[in-house]
Amino acid sequence: ELELEVLRDTRNRTIRALCGQRSMPRSVWELPPGQRRTVLRHLLVSDKYRFLYCYVPKVACSNWKRILKVLDGALESVDVQGKMDHKSDLVFLGDMKPEEISYRLKHYYKFIFVRNPMERLLSAYRNKFGEIKEYQQKYGVEIVRRYRKNGGNSAGDDVTFSEFLQYLLDEDVERMNEHWMPIYNLCQPCAVRYDFIGSYERLHADANHVLEHIQSPSFVRFPERQAWYKPVTAETLHYYLCNTQRRLIKELLPKYILDFSLFAYPLPNITSEFCRQ
Repeated sequence: ELELEVLRDTRNRTIRALCGQRSMPRSVWELPPGQRRTVLRHLLVSDKYRFLYCYVPKVACSNWKRILKVLDGALESVDVQGKMDHKSDLVFLGDMKPEEISYRLKHYYKFIFVRNPMERLLSAYRNKFGEIKEYQQKYGVEIVRRYRKNGGNSAGDDVTFSEFLQYLLDEDVERMNEHWMPIYNLCQPCAVRYDFIGSYERLHADANHVLEHIQSPSFVRFPERQAWYKPVTAETLHYYLCNTQRRLIKELLPKYILDFSLFAYPLPNITSEFCRQ
């Protein structure tokens, strides 16, 4: 518990220090229109329980969306099986009028869940290019065509992790798909003063803290991980990082540096010594 308090304290102090700089936005209305649209599109609203949740893909957001639907009465239980509909029965802050947005940002409890940036990218890569045809066709085919000699015949299901990172390196952050857009750009923690920042590493304890705070009914609990889900382990991350060109990882870090620094995650260890282990 003490370690958790220290981490939270570090996170909060870092956010205050970085967000206190003059160049940083102080509210969503100070953001350029495109950035404001992104964050307002990721803030989900519960008027009944007076909270805003900024969802981050690959950080248990499907389960949080389930909880929102149960709290709203649109879903019977968090354990209901079936494919998650990420749009219906959810209220997005971006669909409201400016005065309604301002009121909720000022008065509602606001929270977000974060994850180690490299782990999140690896999770997105394995899920989208290993399992989902739509992503293989929409992004995979283009990535292989762009970065591989004679890659024109690929169905997009054989994208390498290095090719994916090269693609991220060349991609404009503001135009990225939400599954690999930096958390900073999705949720703007300087423009939105979050009351609680939970982490993927302590998912259940932090989720329970939020549920308690919003006074959700006792039958609503954070769902268990689905049996089919293949989590990214420390070993998996070690394997991918150590089998990727160091240059690629080093060049990519600046794009995600605010996620590392604001949320107190260590930069990836890609030293020869570490990789020999």
